[in-house]
Amino acid sequence: MSLTAVIAFIFIFGVLVTVHEFGHFIVAKKSGVLVREFAIGMGPKLLNWRRNHTTYTIRILPVGGYVRMAGMDEEADLEAGQRIRLQFNDNQVVIKIDTRADEAVAGVHFQVDSFDLTNQLTVTGFLQDSTEKRTFNVAHDAIIFEKSGVAVQIAPQDTWVQSAAVYKRALINIAGPVMNFLLALGIFISLGFIQQSVTLNDTVVGNVQSNMPADRAGMRANDDIVSIDKHKVKTWFQMSTIIGSATKQQNLTVVVKRHGELKTLHMIPIDLKSSDAQQKVIGITAKTYTDFGARVKYGIVSTIAVVQRVWYALSHLFTGGFSLNKLGGPVSIAKQTSTVAKTGFLNILIFMAMLSVNLGIMNLIPIPALDGGKLVLNAIEAIIRRPLPASFENGVTIAGAVFMIALMVAVTINDLLR
Repeated sequence: MSLTAVIAFIFIFGVLVTVHEFGHFIVAKKSGVLVREFAIGMGPKLLNWRRNHTTYTIRILPVGGYVRMAGMDEEADLEAGQRIRLQFNDNQVVIKIDTRADEAVAGVHFQVDSFDLTNQLTVTGFLQDSTEKRTFNVAHDAIIFEKSGVAVQIAPQDTWVQSAAVYKRALINIAGPVMNFLLALGIFISLGFIQQSVTLNDTVVGNVQSNMPADRAGMRANDDIVSIDKHKVKTWFQMSTIIGSATKQQNLTVVVKRHGELKTLHMIPIDLKSSDAQQKVIGITAKTYTDFGARVKYGIVSTIAVVQRVWYALSHLFTGGFSLNKLGGPVSIAKQTSTVAKTGFLNILIFMAMLSVNLGIMNLIPIPALDGGKLVLNAIEAIIRRPLPASFENGVTIAGAVFMIALMVAVTINDLLR
């Protein structure tokens, strides 16, 4: 894989994941959930700053990012016996906790005996050179400096995502996939204005190639294809699918609208061989447009077309028996990225938009650990009108995660073998 392909893969993967997480981030903030950290990239931090109770970090590996919402995978910020430094306000309420006690940082030395940073908001222990156990109140929005040097806000239970209303949690869960769809829409609309002309995935014929089946049958430019073999078609993708699935020597009955009148034509598709595939064609191309409205519409219909293609692939995943060859993992995506990277930046953007739609739809599949699975749990909670047991939610989430990891490993191995 060339350096350009590697950069393209990292760029695409990083943007898609970051945009997805940004959707969760925005809605979580609007829903009153504390977002302790929003990270761009993974691994050790390069830069961090705080604003509006959230710590923003840029990390060294540009492969996505994450949203650290209060209450999700929470681990204890402190531990008994730990040496820390405390900073107080004028009322002797703790406003900063620094876990880097052995470094030259500001604050009073303190050894932790016990603590409650979720409900009571207290810390109990011993000040330096004192045997008297003291308990201090901790401010609701106190800051804790982690050993990595990142400063985040403590997470009282009322700021947890679990404390938000069920409909708000559902909105948070769906926001990630929605952002992926919006990213694809934005890319396609931008491409609509970059290109000289655009197609709208309609069924209007732009050009009829001479001495091809459509030409011999009497099809003309600007004919609007209404149906093929009594199957109504509304998109170019639908039409191409029907033509492509025609059997050998099948005589297709094509109804077109020309100047307001319906005409019936008959033609037999031919096989067209390309460098890596063979497909059935009748020798027509789609009509192109150049006006402003068409360019915006191009972005909308292109996004819808990709959604339809992904849905078509998912709906046929088990047709004829399930096979790992119908799936592609990171290796397959990397290979495709390498191929696309050789064809120019615009095709990289198209590929990114298609992957963004894929990511959005895949995350909506009702599998625990994915956003779709979480939405199912939200729906169950709304129906029974009481919170689901934490043990149940954790159990199904872990089971879903194990399934997804196992599937990912199997797909990756299959990609490598192929």
